[in-house]
Amino acid sequence: MSAGFGRVLGRLVRGIRLAVSPEDAGAGTQAVQRLLALQYRELLAKPSSRPSLADFGFRVFSQTDEDGILLFLFTAIGTTRKVFVEIGAGRGIECNGANLAIHQGWHGLFIDGDRRKAAWGAGFYSRHPDTRLFPPVFVSARVNRENVNALIRQAGFQGEIDLLSLDIDGMEYWIWEALDAVNPRAIVVEVNAKFGMRSLTVPYDADWVYDAKAHPHYNGASLPAMTKLAARKGYRLVGSNRFGFNAFYVRNDVAPDVLPAVPVESCRTHPVREQDEAIFERIRHLPFTTV
Repeated sequence: MSAGFGRVLGRLVRGIRLAVSPEDAGAGTQAVQRLLALQYRELLAKPSSRPSLADFGFRVFSQTDEDGILLFLFTAIGTTRKVFVEIGAGRGIECNGANLAIHQGWHGLFIDGDRRKAAWGAGFYSRHPDTRLFPPVFVSARVNRENVNALIRQAGFQGEIDLLSLDIDGMEYWIWEALDAVNPRAIVVEVNAKFGMRSLTVPYDADWVYDAKAHPHYNGASLPAMTKLAARKGYRLVGSNRFGFNAFYVRNDVAPDVLPAVPVESCRTHPVREQDEAIFERIRHLPFTTV
């Protein structure tokens, strides 16, 4: 990335941070993101350019820097219908679909197990000036392997979509393995980086409830495990958020020359990952499934 482009990017991202709040975000932020997309297209047009997703992260509504990564990712691979499905969306505000729906004109499905959060989110989007004409769909349900496909189809979503986001603090591996109602072009899924380079997941439990007090580090699947599953389902790892706990995958037939696969190790460079082995020792005795 050139120094000049870096300065432009920095100014634009600072503008996003100053302009946005969940209840007061609009044309200014949208314009900034469109300018960013134009800058990204110029960068991608250079044959020698092999940018890393880590260079483009920023947060508007996402948990960490996923919003910026998704903006770059879909600038790189393009979109079809701009449709997403997000499982584990909470209120639909601190999540990966919010920026897409509010600032980029996407439509989507938010699923969460908390009825009050889903009701709040449905109300927010039905009133927001950028989404009230065609608000995203909210479904309140606890998702498992047995019901995930029916929930998505009953909400009116199926076939090819642009993005699946999956973050339910526990059964991500098993839900993705079972999911066939939609065929995402790209996927962002939470992994448990504390499992290190072991190919592990917590065992399947249809009634799983994450116990953050008793075992705060015991949930989900490792990045190596999720990347093996991705390969079986026809996806490649293209990067992660800066902390390495949200992994991004792109379907193998979508823009392989623009966003090539990256090694698992490249997503484990943040200093926080140095603590993982000590943390894993405290949960090693709990049940795991090797995959």
